[in-house]
Amino acid sequence: MRILIVGAGATGGAFGTRLIEAGRDVTFLVRPARAALVRREGLRFTDPSGTRTLRVGVRTADEIAAAPEVFDLVVITVKAPALEAAIADVAPAVGEGTVVLPILNGMAHLDRLEQAFGSRVLGGLAMIVATLDDGAVVQMNDWSAITIGDGAPAVARALDVPGIRLTVEGDIVGAMWAKWAFIAASGIDCCLFRSAAGPVIRAGGEPQVRALIAETEAVAAAAGHPVPAASHERTVATLVDADSTMTSSLYRDLVAGLPHEGEQILGDLAARGRALGVATPLLDLTLVQVRADALQRAGS
Repeated sequence: MRILIVGAGATGGAFGTRLIEAGRDVTFLVRPARAALVRREGLRFTDPSGTRTLRVGVRTADEIAAAPEVFDLVVITVKAPALEAAIADVAPAVGEGTVVLPILNGMAHLDRLEQAFGSRVLGGLAMIVATLDDGAVVQMNDWSAITIGDGAPAVARALDVPGIRLTVEGDIVGAMWAKWAFIAASGIDCCLFRSAAGPVIRAGGEPQVRALIAETEAVAAAAGHPVPAASHERTVATLVDADSTMTSSLYRDLVAGLPHEGEQILGDLAARGRALGVATPLLDLTLVQVRADALQRAGS
């Protein structure tokens, strides 16, 4: 299976490294500056086991447009603000038999991708804590998981490699909602209190943290996708741990002044909550803060 990974950032770079190390045929679709860096220095990857540099295949959008080639699997790993550009860039690489697997946060991207690629789109999600550090991909702990919808056994075989915990899920939409409820809760926690999870609890914030978890999960339940008990317990264990140093990716992007997924993670969830009649005061308060930060950075 020929695999095209759209993006060689934290998520795409980490999963792509695992696939390449397992002998999969992987090419990265990246921006020209990233392509030049990776061609010159290789793809540097660090995880708890150590650091290595891989020589990998990269293509730019202009290169694919000039010499189109169809891939069997296209994995979209860019963040939501880059989705529209990614759809246009990857279109020449998508054929009748191509499977398009997005592992973005939230739910709004599914409708847009299905508009562009129809039934080729396979629902999916990823759980990984990774970042970019001076061009290098850094996976911060051992957790690296991908969940995909059923009905694509060849994709499952391709992604089932050491270093990736693969799950094939019959109710992929429900699984995506469960993840959305978690990342929204962690985003509210960190962005509202401007802190990692642990200090919020040590400062006496446990009642508020439990309340914000209840808000995000209430929206999921009202939408017809109640969060399973096991997922709820994992969320509580993560966010009510007084010793936790966990920060959400939304918060890390926000404080670094980088493009972020505040609207996709928080804004869309708040809008759905209003439409469903679910009160989300802590989510709404955090969304105001995130939007105000964006306005200040833009000088508005």
